[in-house]
Amino acid sequence: MDRSPLLLSVVFSLGLGACAEHAQLLPSASVGPDPTLPPPTKSLIPTVDIAPAAGWPDGVKPTGPAGTRVDAFATGLDHPRWLYVLPNGDVLVAETNAPERPEQGKGIKGRVMKMVQKRAGAGVPSANRITLLRDADGDGTAEGRFAFLEGLNSPFGMTLVGRDLYVANTDAVVRFRYEEGQTSITASGTKLVDLPAGRLNHHWTKNVIASPDGSKLYVTTGSNSNVAENGIEAEAGRAAIWEVDAKTGEHRVFASGLRNPNGLDWHRGTGKLWTVVNERDELGSDLVPDYLTSVADGAFYGWPYSYFGNRVDERVVPPRPDLVATAIKPDYALVPHSAPLGLAFADGSALPPPFRNGAFIGLHGSWNRRPPSGYKVVFVPFADGLPSGEPIDVLTGFLSADGDAYGRPVGVAIDRSGALLVADDVGNVVWRVAPR
Repeated sequence: MDRSPLLLSVVFSLGLGACAEHAQLLPSASVGPDPTLPPPTKSLIPTVDIAPAAGWPDGVKPTGPAGTRVDAFATGLDHPRWLYVLPNGDVLVAETNAPERPEQGKGIKGRVMKMVQKRAGAGVPSANRITLLRDADGDGTAEGRFAFLEGLNSPFGMTLVGRDLYVANTDAVVRFRYEEGQTSITASGTKLVDLPAGRLNHHWTKNVIASPDGSKLYVTTGSNSNVAENGIEAEAGRAAIWEVDAKTGEHRVFASGLRNPNGLDWHRGTGKLWTVVNERDELGSDLVPDYLTSVADGAFYGWPYSYFGNRVDERVVPPRPDLVATAIKPDYALVPHSAPLGLAFADGSALPPPFRNGAFIGLHGSWNRRPPSGYKVVFVPFADGLPSGEPIDVLTGFLSADGDAYGRPVGVAIDRSGALLVADDVGNVVWRVAPR
């Protein structure tokens, strides 16, 4: 039986639901340490507002702030998601997408969500590759491109400790031996630690960062659902940041209750670990704010039982008031559903002075908000080790006037010259924002 007409009718119904529900708050009310949190919007049909993936027309590119120029560092990539700058200036880019997840698309809602993801540009097979980009002449364009690591399993995060390169596949952290300047690694890696994956694997991206002394790794493991609707037992080890011994693989949960943490970075002034988190969906366009927060050892941040501290999510049964009472309020809210993924503090940034003390954040873009949010890179200024002020746009123009997505920003990184690199997984480009 061909179910496509049925699915299309459901998608059309979802579109009508999107028209009925609309954000009531100005974006400025949803950002900062104390965002406005209105009552949840309850609906049988979630808000769906998709920016269809279109790619960049010839001669069109995103727009940077005054005093900068934006150029393509590399084009023609295959769904580039994450970036890592090696000490010699070479740039690693993870060309990747979701693995096979046979349990993920079951049921009408699951099938519709797969169609939504495909429409948004996330339906392509994973290249399972890390590519090395080299700008040997320093002109801001990578003239060298090499297949650095192949045959991986939906790779995402990367970090180098000495001569050990760690790659976070969707199901494990793997260690490879690296020699400075090499353009490919053909030797098999050594598995350091298994990560939660399996046939469902709702949030498949896993990031990894090393502690300043290199002895520990910190690994993100997103939840296996929106709000534990698959059962809390399916969330074992998930919605968390793990601390992993870099040599032995021994590990523990460092912080929990983080629905889908992605970007990680250390604040050099305070030594604190920070992350950006995608919060839950289907409570309306004005809920729940995504966020940027420092991460404390042993802290619980609410998911799935509460959000932004002790705001209880009544959809979750059975409730856990004991855990809600311990929930830590995040440091800084971002516009709901903007999907923050990339995070990089401005250490070494050569961009103009407004972008020297704070954090660059790649906002991948919403599907559960009307009007759309995200689809840009922003900068959150810091003062005295904490966010201070509203986000400042850094890279915009990813949406057309008709609402199509030319691109979607994901990972961000500072290159060796101080320019900002941005992975664009719909445009298949790595953009470079540099001072004029």
